[in-house]
Amino acid sequence: MATKISRKKTNVAKPNPAQHKDIWHKIGRWAVIIASILLLLGVIVYTAFQVSPWPKALIIRHIFDDGGKKMNTALQKYVPDTVASSPKMQYRQDDKDAQLQAFYPSSLRQTEKSLPTIVWIHGGAWIAGSTESISNYLRIVASHGYTVIGIDYSLAPGSRYPKPIVQSNAALQYIQDNAKKLHADPNQIILAGDSAGSQIAAQLAALTTDEQYARELAIQPTLAASKLKGAVLNCGAYDLALADYNGPSGDFLRTVLWSYSGTKHFLTDPQLKLASVAKYVTSSYPPTFITAGNIDPLEPQSRSMATNLQKQGVEVDSLFYAQDHQPQLPHEYQFNLDNNDGERALSRILAFLQKHTIQP
Repeated sequence: MATKISRKKTNVAKPNPAQHKDIWHKIGRWAVIIASILLLLGVIVYTAFQVSPWPKALIIRHIFDDGGKKMNTALQKYVPDTVASSPKMQYRQDDKDAQLQAFYPSSLRQTEKSLPTIVWIHGGAWIAGSTESISNYLRIVASHGYTVIGIDYSLAPGSRYPKPIVQSNAALQYIQDNAKKLHADPNQIILAGDSAGSQIAAQLAALTTDEQYARELAIQPTLAASKLKGAVLNCGAYDLALADYNGPSGDFLRTVLWSYSGTKHFLTDPQLKLASVAKYVTSSYPPTFITAGNIDPLEPQSRSMATNLQKQGVEVDSLFYAQDHQPQLPHEYQFNLDNNDGERALSRILAFLQKHTIQP
């Protein structure tokens, strides 16, 4: 007997066109709201980048600081275990950014002996960097029989030119006043720096040895010219008019100089013009070692600085490379001691220091 299967009819809800239309209407409304918010945020971000150097400056600072940490770590294997360091010291009252640290052979510990002293000002495009990021390089130089003192200073855009010059000048006074505990010889000072720090060191050397330039800067030198024995300038900017502001590095250069000067119109800023120190060097400038890599955007400025110094009769020891030199040497190439050219730069710096200082 066949079994009769009963089937219930299933009521399938029919689409409701009105309900679908309402859903799509809501989706469209939210899409418009989200698009409007994104557009507004885009306008705000764009405006922020146009009216202030801060957004780009902070991005550059992050990139530079990260690179500095990696570079310093790479140098660790070259640091001998015969180098000691002082704690960080504040060299200027009521100025938390004004810090310095000394590095010297550990044999000087527990003594008041002093050594010829290199005062090194770190780079970072005036908006980044610290002594910490180059501390291993300073230790390496110190291991050859020197006291090396790294100076920290206020960074742009939070602080503007010429504050780092004022601070570095104050650091020289502090070093002289505290020479014994820093193991510094106040009568044998070499000013040194890299990148932006090289530019600061170059200005500091000029105002120390040229009364007219110091008056124009309205900065009273704290170090007697006779105590400044030389300058070591690595990959710096010495004539702002020579920079290519429309080239591959143009946006970067405009950002950092806007940050440092406080104006978008930095090239016509009467105060910043004195930062182009290559135009103001005189025969009183100290003997100088100067170098830059062959693909460093600032290399033409180093060559120009060297030429201007030589025209004034200043003793110049320069280390430059042909444009087809291999490997290509970028900005701050001297910190790469894994490269023969970095080793060569260090050897030349040490030879320059030995020539212009007297070790006990």
